[in-house]
Amino acid sequence: MKNRYLATIILSLLLIFTANCSQKAQHVEFNGQYYNPQLADNPAAFIDTLQYRSFMYFIDQTNPANGLVKDRSTSTSFSSIAAVGFAIPGWAIGAERGWISHKQASELTLNTLRFFWNSEQSPDPRSTGFKGFYYHFLTMDKGKRFRDCELSTIDTALLLAGVRFAYNYYNTDDPVDKEIRQLADSLTFRTDWDWFTFPDSGTHAEAISMGWRPERGFVNAAWTGYNEALILHILAAGSGYKGAEKAYERWLDKYDWRKPYSDIELASFPPLFGHQYSQMFIDFRDLPDSYMREKHSDYFRNAKRAAIVQHRYAIENPLEWVGYDSLTWGLTACDGPGPEFNTGTRQFRRYSARGTSGPDLIHNDDGTIAPTAAAASIDYLPNLVVPTLLNMYTKYGPEGLWGKYGFYDAFNPTIDWYNP
Repeated sequence: MKNRYLATIILSLLLIFTANCSQKAQHVEFNGQYYNPQLADNPAAFIDTLQYRSFMYFIDQTNPANGLVKDRSTSTSFSSIAAVGFAIPGWAIGAERGWISHKQASELTLNTLRFFWNSEQSPDPRSTGFKGFYYHFLTMDKGKRFRDCELSTIDTALLLAGVRFAYNYYNTDDPVDKEIRQLADSLTFRTDWDWFTFPDSGTHAEAISMGWRPERGFVNAAWTGYNEALILHILAAGSGYKGAEKAYERWLDKYDWRKPYSDIELASFPPLFGHQYSQMFIDFRDLPDSYMREKHSDYFRNAKRAAIVQHRYAIENPLEWVGYDSLTWGLTACDGPGPEFNTGTRQFRRYSARGTSGPDLIHNDDGTIAPTAAAASIDYLPNLVVPTLLNMYTKYGPEGLWGKYGFYDAFNPTIDWYNP
C-alpha cells in the first residue's frame, strides 16, 4: 500500500484541456523530462505541470511491450486493467500536447490492444480473462491473473472505454490506425454480457453481476443503483447485449434521490469517483435518460451537484476534522492511515471508499482527503477546483503531498499523515 499516486487525475485534467501476443510488439521508447513545479501565483503553469507529471505516470509505469499499467508505482505492483483504460486516452493526449509523438502513442496503443486480443481467454484460473472480460489485476510481465482476483465487469468496462476512445481517435488510413480500429471492435464485441447476467428471478434478477471467479462462480452482488457503472451499461448495450434494457431498468430501480440542502437535489453516491469515471469518456451534458429526464437533470449536472455537496460538507465539517475548509475538500476511494493511528475517539481506515452526499449520508469519513476527488471535478467547477488544487499544493505539497507524479493519493491533516 505504498507510493500510490493519482492514477485517474490525468483524464480529469487532460481530457478537459484539450508477451502473450501472436504478433511482435512494436518497440516504443520515451525520454520524458519532468517540469519543475510552478509558483502558486501562476495557475495555468501549475495546472500544466500537474497535467504533465500525471501523464508521466502512464509512461514510466507502463510495460511498453503489452501496455499494462501498474496499479501503484511500487516496483512489485501488479497491473490494473482500469488503469490501462485510463492510459489509452492519456497517451493520445500526450501526443496532442507534444509530450510524446503520435507514432509513439499509436504504437503503444496497438501493442496494448494486440496483447488483450491475443491473451488467453479461458476458465483456467491462471488465464488473462474469460468470455471477453478480464481479471481486475494482472501480472505486469505475462499479463496473467494476479492471485485470486475477480473477473471484473466494471474494470473491463473502464478498459473498453479506453479502447473505444482509441477506435475514434486513430481514424486515418494508416495501417497502425486501421489495426487499432479492427482490434477495438473485436475486443468490444467479444464481451458476453448475457453470460454475466443474473437469472430472471432472485435477489439480483436480470442485473449484471459485479464479477466472477473460476473457483466460486459469480459474485453475489449486482450493478444496481447509481454509481460508476453508467459507462458499463452503455458499453454493454452497444455490444449486442440482449438483456441490456432489463439490466438498465434494474439499475435505475435502486437510485436514491436526495435533497441534502434546500437548493440541491441529486441521485446520490457518496464517493465522488462514482460520479466521475463515466464522465471521463462521455459528455453527458443535455443527455438524460428516462430517470434524469423526469428529474429535469442529466448526469453532468448530477456530478456537479455531488461536488458542490462535498464542498459544502467540508466547510460545515460536522465531524470536526482538522484541515477541512473551502479550499481543502474531497472524499472518494483512496488509501488511508489505518487503525494503527486510532485513538479513543477517532477511528481511521486504510483503503476505503470515503464520501458524503450531505450531512445525513456520510460514508467512512475519517478526515482523509484525496486530491483526485476535487481534481476530477474540474470539468464541472473549474473556478473552485483550480484554487483548491493550488491550495493543496502550496499548503500541503512541501509537507509530503507532492511528488514525482504530482499529488500523492491522499492525506489526513488531523494526524499529519501523507500517503507514503
